[in-house]
Amino acid sequence: MSRFRHYARRVSSWPMTALAKDYPRGCHIPKHRHRRGQLIYAASGVMQVTTREGIWIVPPQRSLWVPIGMSHEIHMEGQVAVRMLYLDRETSALLGTHCRVLAVSNLLRELILATVQAHGEKNAEHMEVMAPLLLHELQEADETAFHIPVPSDPRLKKVCQRLLDETSRVESLEQLAQHAGASSRTLARLFESELNMSFVRWRQHVRLARALSQMSLGHPIKIVARDAGYASSSAFCSMFHRIMGATPTDYLSQSAGSFGTRSGS
Repeated sequence: MSRFRHYARRVSSWPMTALAKDYPRGCHIPKHRHRRGQLIYAASGVMQVTTREGIWIVPPQRSLWVPIGMSHEIHMEGQVAVRMLYLDRETSALLGTHCRVLAVSNLLRELILATVQAHGEKNAEHMEVMAPLLLHELQEADETAFHIPVPSDPRLKKVCQRLLDETSRVESLEQLAQHAGASSRTLARLFESELNMSFVRWRQHVRLARALSQMSLGHPIKIVARDAGYASSSAFCSMFHRIMGATPTDYLSQSAGSFGTRSGS
């Protein structure tokens, strides 16, 4: 058997393939789907991924699992170095049929970057060695609940879109109800039944999404807090720590110092 045929046979049996691509600020990848499950990872920068299950914010230290056939679109907040893994049907079953935000440990990050590099170099030996450990780490990765679910009820959609368009809005649910054609009590019930969270928590997630985007562009925390609708930096930092598990300063330090030269692999 020729070396080429031998290599092609080995590649076809790989449970995953990989892709590295850098995108400029504001780049939008229109709605599409894949025949393989996709792990989307931002080695640097922040992405916003929208699926029928919600709006998912993917900063460094996080990755998003998109199952087979799930339609999705991606918007780049700032410059983003995207590293993607595509898993075959059998392997994809290990990670489930719903979108999930997975925490990226130091080991998992290095495995993702090394796998992308090995695939680009057509290094079958490295791929075969790393694949089992990478899959194990993905299965064991902590799952984070941070995403913005989207509603189907037209009245709730109207309220949610109003807040998505301008995250600094400070109206109460009672005030927003005047534009939705529904009472505040009905809207509160819809938030819980359709989105599985309260109005206050949903708005916090929207504001945090906006904040992560601005922070990735280097905006000062004071400006980020103001644009997120918070009267003070301390109130914003408290919300940020409660959801992300770190202060904005610590989060930025971890993100900036975690990649080094490997982020361009």
